[in-house]
Amino acid sequence: MASVSIPIEKPGMWARVAAWLTTVDHKRIGIMYLASSFFFFLLSGIFALIIRLQLAQPGMELVNQNVYNELFTMHGTGMIFLFVIPFLVGLGNYIVPLQLGARDMAFPRINALGFWLLLFAGLVMEGGFLIGGTASNAAWTAYVPLSTRQFSPQVGMDIWLFGIVLVGISSTLGAVNFLVTIYTMRAPGMTLWRIPFFTWTIIVTAAMILLATPVLTAALIMLISDRNFNTQFFTTANPRLWQNMFWFYSHPAVYIMILPAMGVLSEVIPVFSRKPLFGWKAMVLSTILIGVLGFTTWVHHMFVSGVDPLVERFFMFTTMVIAVPTGVKIFSWIATMWKGSLNLKTPLLMCLGFISTFVIGGISGVMQGAIPIDMQVHNTYWVVAHFHYVLFGGSVFGIFAGMYYWLPKITGRMLNDKLGKFHFALMWIGFNTAFFPMHILGLEGMPRRIATYAADRGWDLPNLIATIGAFMIAASVLLFMINYVVSIVARRGEVAGDDPWEANTLEWATSSPPPVYNFARTPVVESERPLYDQRMAAQAKPQA
Repeated sequence: MASVSIPIEKPGMWARVAAWLTTVDHKRIGIMYLASSFFFFLLSGIFALIIRLQLAQPGMELVNQNVYNELFTMHGTGMIFLFVIPFLVGLGNYIVPLQLGARDMAFPRINALGFWLLLFAGLVMEGGFLIGGTASNAAWTAYVPLSTRQFSPQVGMDIWLFGIVLVGISSTLGAVNFLVTIYTMRAPGMTLWRIPFFTWTIIVTAAMILLATPVLTAALIMLISDRNFNTQFFTTANPRLWQNMFWFYSHPAVYIMILPAMGVLSEVIPVFSRKPLFGWKAMVLSTILIGVLGFTTWVHHMFVSGVDPLVERFFMFTTMVIAVPTGVKIFSWIATMWKGSLNLKTPLLMCLGFISTFVIGGISGVMQGAIPIDMQVHNTYWVVAHFHYVLFGGSVFGIFAGMYYWLPKITGRMLNDKLGKFHFALMWIGFNTAFFPMHILGLEGMPRRIATYAADRGWDLPNLIATIGAFMIAASVLLFMINYVVSIVARRGEVAGDDPWEANTLEWATSSPPPVYNFARTPVVESERPLYDQRMAAQAKPQA
């Protein structure tokens, strides 16, 4: 009797769109985080290119002072609140349940709500920019009284502030979800010392978000209330209240942005060195210590604001102390690579880019933590250089390391490694070309947040070099996008397989991309490198 095949009708385009819009699958939510935050990265990058064109030569009039200030604000807040933090949260959304051997996040609907709140917040913030007046006088720090109705009367300022409040609510929901998931949904045998290192950094990051974000959210609500309901939370009688509340969040936010990227490095470097991570427990403890000390350094942003000298000295000390656990990580990564069998693929190159640039940013940060030096370089382009060496040199290189490492798992296709190496080389050279001259500009006295400058100041050549570097970075990102389209969208990339890197953690134990349920059977963990143990056991079996 002949068998009859019944064709299975594939869902139409609108059904597929509806499935994505209503999904509670952590993997799809993670992908939407990555896609939306990368869009805001491109938008904020365009703002940066306009800023650099404006400063390429003295006396440029590409945009006026107000528009320049708005672009400056939207570039900074877009990169921080709409790209780096949500991108790493999205990466955690996708990877953490897989690393734990879990089938989803603890609260899938709250997970979806966190994403949609973030996307709405981004659109609200950009809407405030389109309306006009987005912190044109107060810049991205929104210092009072410059951010009050008297100095910034435009409604765009209120919309922008409200958007950041929504970002904070989204972050808080995500942090709770991460902590509950990691605490309650680990695979059997996964003790605290067997949790993968990327997930460890998410634990500390989520704890920092829970402690820091409510302070900024409260400050923003108080400022919105002052602007619209004539309350008097921030007055000239207490001019440093806003600064303390803002920096109590914003300095821990540096570690909120950098710790997950450090987690990426701690996953990638051992795999591409063919060695276990050096000093595992010391690395975990240094991560926790960074999280704790991150709340003890915020006043170093206020050394020129008239803080009591005794208080200043305490925060100078804590600023330098926090370099110790960070140094533990740098030396651990170097020791892991030392005498390892290095596989110089793009993910490892991005890690080397992170280390080489982040160390420069860390050294300049320790220098700037010294009160006499900070008095000289405060509010100059030295600060801009330091900030970007830490966050672009750290977070963005870490993000691209994670993308080249995990996109084969997410998509089932490998990115082209030659294009990836060109991307790395162009971005690393462009980054140093763009931001190293800013150290010189800062020492020569160029203030930040100025839209133009006189020709006789001697700032024209470093600014021109920096602008060239910014466009090299843009070209490198374009190269990555071409690589993605050709390798993954057009499906010309090599099929990845379940474990193309011969990695160590559980996400590589399932198919690429993973099924909806992640694992058909809940895996059992017996060490911090379960897949390595599996491979060694398979090799030890006698061949039939």
